[in-house]
Amino acid sequence: MTTGQHGLVIADKPAGMTSHAVVGRIRKVAGTRRVGHAGTLDPMATGVLVIGVGRATRLLGHLALTEKTYEATIRLGASTVTDDAEGEVTGTADASGIDEAAVRAELAVFTGEIRQVPSAVSAVKVDGVRSYQRVRSGEEVELKARTVTVDRFDLVGIDRVENYVDARVVVECSSGTYIRALARDVGAALGVGGHLTALRRTRVGPYRLDQARTLDQLEAGLELVSMEEAAAATFPRMEVEAETARQVANGVPLSRTDLGPGPVAVFGPDGRLLSLVEDRGPRAKYLAVFTGPEPKR
Repeated sequence: MTTGQHGLVIADKPAGMTSHAVVGRIRKVAGTRRVGHAGTLDPMATGVLVIGVGRATRLLGHLALTEKTYEATIRLGASTVTDDAEGEVTGTADASGIDEAAVRAELAVFTGEIRQVPSAVSAVKVDGVRSYQRVRSGEEVELKARTVTVDRFDLVGIDRVENYVDARVVVECSSGTYIRALARDVGAALGVGGHLTALRRTRVGPYRLDQARTLDQLEAGLELVSMEEAAAATFPRMEVEAETARQVANGVPLSRTDLGPGPVAVFGPDGRLLSLVEDRGPRAKYLAVFTGPEPKR
């Protein structure tokens, strides 16, 4: 990547690697430390990871990336300390008598707006410390339930392995939903326990798996979704003339856009994304500005 390029990388995260490690690989390819990601995936999980490079790191927090889709496998008949296959088994039960109808009925119970307790071995912070760090240091952690939305929780099929039932599912949900916790809770509701054995994220907001590239592909040639394309797909668009573009670069307050609530993408006469603004009273407040000199790397 040459100096001055900015945009989103849609990566296909491999299994066994943290999201932070993927960011580290992209930093090397991009030649900048200004790289960050939106929506962490557990090391076991694979699939779509949205990464911002350069000035696009300022864009990440404003993009509509709240809706996500996953393909997962839930093993019914065993519980683990982490609610997934990476944790120690804490209990087993014979699940051979469970049929598809019973699984579908429980998936329906966990569809819609639900209250969910995240896994204790998660990145949720408790008094400023990650829950998983507290668990690893020997503490017993009890997290509070939170409201999440599961728009779709469909059974694709089941496989029988010894006394276990492996339920293959598709989940569409809001940000903050723990698929591990869904596996745990469905297994508990069926009376046999459950945990996640496979997880693949196939969509984050508008970005789908067919747009994602493996790390090998990205290291062979970094592909970027431009900031202009990302903003135009998400926000109302306001185009300004050269003088107003100069004002934006200098942080001069703008008049209201009158384009409705929420962020508005401001584009210059050359088509470049200048800023995100939001109407606040008689003025538009800057949420992020993408012009100006580059900081030192």
